[in-house]
Amino acid sequence: MKILLTRPEGRNQLMIEALNLKSVSHIVTPLLHVTPAPATHQNQYIDQINHADIIIFISTNAVKFAANAIDASHPHIAWPAKAEYYAVGEATFNALTHLGITAQEAPQNCQQTEGLLTLPQLQNLSGKKIVIVRGVGGREVLATTLASRGGQVSYWEVYRRGCPELPKDSTAIAWQQAEIDTIIVTSGEILDNLIKLVPKELFAWLRACHIIVPSSRVQEQAFAYGLQHVTNAKAANCKAILSALGL
Repeated sequence: MKILLTRPEGRNQLMIEALNLKSVSHIVTPLLHVTPAPATHQNQYIDQINHADIIIFISTNAVKFAANAIDASHPHIAWPAKAEYYAVGEATFNALTHLGITAQEAPQNCQQTEGLLTLPQLQNLSGKKIVIVRGVGGREVLATTLASRGGQVSYWEVYRRGCPELPKDSTAIAWQQAEIDTIIVTSGEILDNLIKLVPKELFAWLRACHIIVPSSRVQEQAFAYGLQHVTNAKAANCKAILSALGL
């Protein structure tokens, strides 16, 4: 087994350490880069946060860039104590804990939006003001469902996602020559960027690779692209991915 790690720069370290401990060969090619959203109207968003009953963080990047925005514009403002905090996944939960924020996370067996929506605290939301902290764009399932349960939902979009500039043909050739046979894909955006980087003549190699994805949604996305050997880890954290790899 030789594994390709594709998370953004700086986000692969836990997997690198785990694979090194198990003497599993791997290479790292980030297939997503993340940058702060423009610092416009931050006062408006921070006012929403201060009046929110529920604040939901989609990712560790949501935690990081929201905290940076508050520190830059309102360094003496604390996160509101009266709000309830939620994290979609374990890593996001840990990032909030690091900030001193007590949060609840999606169930361990479904660390994704659909899992978060099963929590009993998020069923009857009549009159509740909810802020979802996320990147620009993305799925609407969470907001739509919370609104259908009576919540008043708004977004605070704190970062942008993009594809790193990589040479299309030579990047995929290098992966094939390195004998990559397993690829960790932790988001739909990373999967999209992976597909864009693999030319048609190498697609048979990609189809033969074992693709590890974090959710049923990304698994269906992979099948739609024609990938065949796809395993749903049911979360994007290191423990879940290692389990999906049989490690």
